[in-house]
Amino acid sequence: MSGAPVALPVFDDEGRVTGSEAVELNAPGPWTTPSGPITSRIAFAAAHVVPQVGAENVPGAPAVVDWDATLAYRHRIWAHGLGVADAMDTAQRGMGLDWAATQELVRRSAAEAASVGARIACGAGTDQLAPEAVAALDPGDAALKIVTDAYREQVHVVQDAGAQVIVMASRALARVARGPEDYARVYDAVLAEADRPVILHWLGTMFDPALAGYWGSDAVDEATATFLDLIRAHQPRVDGVKVSLLDAAHEVGLRRSLAALPGSPVRLYTGDDFNYPELIAGDGQGHSDALLGIFAAIYPAASTALQAFDAGDAARGHEILASTEALGRHIFAAPTYYYKTGIAFLSWLNGFQPGFSLVGGLHSGRSLRHLVELARLADGCGMLLDPPLAAARLRAFLTTNGVAA
Repeated sequence: MSGAPVALPVFDDEGRVTGSEAVELNAPGPWTTPSGPITSRIAFAAAHVVPQVGAENVPGAPAVVDWDATLAYRHRIWAHGLGVADAMDTAQRGMGLDWAATQELVRRSAAEAASVGARIACGAGTDQLAPEAVAALDPGDAALKIVTDAYREQVHVVQDAGAQVIVMASRALARVARGPEDYARVYDAVLAEADRPVILHWLGTMFDPALAGYWGSDAVDEATATFLDLIRAHQPRVDGVKVSLLDAAHEVGLRRSLAALPGSPVRLYTGDDFNYPELIAGDGQGHSDALLGIFAAIYPAASTALQAFDAGDAARGHEILASTEALGRHIFAAPTYYYKTGIAFLSWLNGFQPGFSLVGGLHSGRSLRHLVELARLADGCGMLLDPPLAAARLRAFLTTNGVAA
């Protein structure tokens, strides 16, 4: 027993509290840190940003980051043998993290990674363009140049910091592109700036509705054909692709298409926070590597699973990842773009940030009932790493939110 009792509320279908359930929180899972580099898979956790307690991290305000807590979280991930994917959507690009704070995040995280010889990749997009300026753009050559120049600026920030570039999907490009040819034109120019192979990021509308029709079509098959054409044209400059469409069958098909390309290999970094256990475990024809937001929440379990794959125990590796799947599906439930609320909540329960908050006020993105269920699921798979602390924080959270704990 963990010595961590807490009374969790029970809700009816309309969200009314109908009672409570006495729970003794479980001990953490049997998680281990690796004795050396993980070799069977390349895995990145898309880490979140911790806001400064007391700062004006409200909607529309510039982000004020707690750098000590933010960077300490990254060191925990590196200590477990995973890479960090930074300045991604988990860090709230386009949802509270402004360009000034993003640049500082990239520089600080890259410097910390270099200090311990760890893997770091950072997102380069176009979000320094003000939303109202993007809305005023008309599709055409002038707008494409604005988007291309914005991408170039961010690529150079990431490269100058010493990090690998992740070319993120662009809301601005989705707004002004007239078809597949415009995507090819912009990406041709952006990839020409790369000083080392990049990761291309395809983000679905469940994460960002403004990315509808990316690659020039709402039809996934047509978009995939354009995406593959781009990779073929620039294969030596593409390390891999991160695909976040939450469609396991599509990912497997794309993975096989990439494996069939002649020349330098192109990795498939799964961004499927629903189906990652089966995709990382793979099949007889290959497996996916990983670049996942959920790994920021479950990195001790993810690391232990990858250690099992390294040791040749694929069944054990898959079993560990599968034990966290219900938690992942809950954190990333619709509306999926609020998943970072759950990442921050679990970070707070585990004592890795002083308050349950996010820049831009995004911690309000989930309901009390959702967060209580998240705590249950995290407890069920051993992801409450300090049960007495988690119990104390849960009791305080419930009291603050009008539920007697």
